[in-house]
Amino acid sequence: MQDHGRFDTLGRLEDLPQDYRDELKAHNLVPLWPSLRAVLPPEKPRPNTRAIHWPYKTLRPLLLKAGELTPIEKAERRVLVLANPGHGLEKMQASAAMYLGMQLLLPGELAPPHRHTPNAIRMIVEGEGAYTTVDGEKCPMRRGDLILTPTGLWHEHGHEGDQPVVWLDVLDLPLVYYVEASYHLEGPSQTVKPGQGAKSYARGGLVPTPIFARAGKAYPMLHYPWAEARAALESLAADESNVEAVQLTYVNPETGGDAQNILGFYALMLRPGQTLRLPVRSPAMVFHLIEGAAKISIDEQQFSLAEGDTCCAPGYTPVSLTNPSADAPAFVFIADETPLHRKLGVFENRG
Repeated sequence: MQDHGRFDTLGRLEDLPQDYRDELKAHNLVPLWPSLRAVLPPEKPRPNTRAIHWPYKTLRPLLLKAGELTPIEKAERRVLVLANPGHGLEKMQASAAMYLGMQLLLPGELAPPHRHTPNAIRMIVEGEGAYTTVDGEKCPMRRGDLILTPTGLWHEHGHEGDQPVVWLDVLDLPLVYYVEASYHLEGPSQTVKPGQGAKSYARGGLVPTPIFARAGKAYPMLHYPWAEARAALESLAADESNVEAVQLTYVNPETGGDAQNILGFYALMLRPGQTLRLPVRSPAMVFHLIEGAAKISIDEQQFSLAEGDTCCAPGYTPVSLTNPSADAPAFVFIADETPLHRKLGVFENRG
């Protein structure tokens, strides 16, 4: 009896007569079976995303050279895109849903106000004195700080210091572009409003409720200072019951949900000498080393991360992180596609 549920060999496009193929093409029709295994491979996806490492020591001088070659008026945003060759450099994406860019702002410069449909975050890599104003909130930039610029919110960057400031941009641009919803609008400079979400929500488990009312904002906290995140990680590490991963998730303090609605963001501390094997999960991941040193194993590839380095791992792939130092912790920022996968119903944790 023939098993109709399984096909070890599917017909090829070349097996069909040319006149039949021409007629299909004339009517904008495509036979599925020659491409079925490409779009529905067995057991797990075949991602275009490759494991790749962008060393900051290589990137930094090229970024500073861009500052010499292109004034901010000619660039609007002076960025070198961290492109994954598995997707093709022209597509400017690190994974299926993540775009990465390293952005430079020099003293006295102003990156003009605009807003756009993709969600963005800034992870500060180097320098002080710069700021991002998002929806009227002026957020100072210091190394390790996470700043949100969610979809549709006006934002601009300025620099009042005397040294270059560099940050890592992470956007869901590939996804928004794929669904043909990507655009931007230019606007006037913002008026800075009083108050800062980072101060209002500085204590875990406590939410401001003036006259018993909640804020009701979609994004009540836009600035997550590294000083607070680092202190929280160290506090977790000091608890002897935390014997494995010392990790925090950046969340919306009003809802407890993800800080943004497509990509997830995390801070991880590796104790001296620690090796941490991450569960094999469906989303792609980006690792950025804030402090210390780390070695990362992605399937069978090995990378050594120094401060400021960035690395990408495809989904459904074994990943291990090691802190090679015997006496100093390492701190890693992680971005991934978990919120998107959960919304699509395709999230997997294979352990």
